[in-house]
Amino acid sequence: MIRVTLLCGGRSTEREVSLSSGEGCVRALREAGFDVTVLDPGPDLPSLVQQIAASRPDVVFNALHGRFGEDGCIQGILDWMGIAYTHSGLRASALAMDKAAAKAAFAAAGLPVVPHRILDAADLAQADPLPLPYVVKPVREGSSVGVFILREGDNRRAAIAASWRWGEIIAEPFIPGRELTVAVRGDTPLEVTEITTGRGFYDYDAKYAEGGSRHVLPAPIPAELRRHAMDCALRAHRALGCRGVTRSDFRWDDSRPGTEGLVLLEVNTQPGMTPTSLVPEQAAFRGISFPELCSWMVREAAHDGAETGGTSLGVRDAA
Repeated sequence: MIRVTLLCGGRSTEREVSLSSGEGCVRALREAGFDVTVLDPGPDLPSLVQQIAASRPDVVFNALHGRFGEDGCIQGILDWMGIAYTHSGLRASALAMDKAAAKAAFAAAGLPVVPHRILDAADLAQADPLPLPYVVKPVREGSSVGVFILREGDNRRAAIAASWRWGEIIAEPFIPGRELTVAVRGDTPLEVTEITTGRGFYDYDAKYAEGGSRHVLPAPIPAELRRHAMDCALRAHRALGCRGVTRSDFRWDDSRPGTEGLVLLEVNTQPGMTPTSLVPEQAAFRGISFPELCSWMVREAAHDGAETGGTSLGVRDAA
């Protein structure tokens, strides 16, 4: 029996989401026949390394979200230990988590992105960084943590700057229209989902609270746009060097002709695996059950150590 050590919880602002993802994945993996140990990483790194080693995993299932779990930190530790793990490796994880660096990779690959400006809270306090309306968000956070839309007549800029606690800020023009997302599994984009919410935009609560958003699957969009969004998601996945499962988020200004209004926002290398999450929904739409999806992720696990060159350590054949 393959031993899987599942990491969830952790130290980031997305801890509760990670615990929810972990809970669902544990049930699915055990249903699929894996021997699963669950660890909740704390601030004591030597202790975490000892716990992982003591669990003697064939694979680590990474259900962490946000800093330390999604940004290359845990990936580097597991690379050092020579243990295969799910999702993307160190380089792709770190690149995707840095929104400015990821956008540079997307632009180099010819993907549709909007211009941006990097600033700090003091800059934001002094003046609008872009013409209104615009979006400010942390350069290195996920799950819409710290995202604010400032529109004409909005007087929150000074207050947002005064309470900012997430480091560097990236400011981008606000793209009107509709929210779309595409999951990629290996080399296959799954489908396009449209996300609607009554909260103004797809914020943290809309993503994870019961009833916070509505997922329309498949998205009611033109066939040409569907093909374009799925192609962009796969190209973004490859541009960052991702593996396993990712999810690409888009805005679509449906007032523009053809595919011109589609803009790539970001790629999530550790997409949510909660009961309300988008990737399991798209997989189910393609006939892939949640246990099957989690099992596939274990079989595709790899590490970036010198011995394997990033291959899958034979887990694929053992499962």
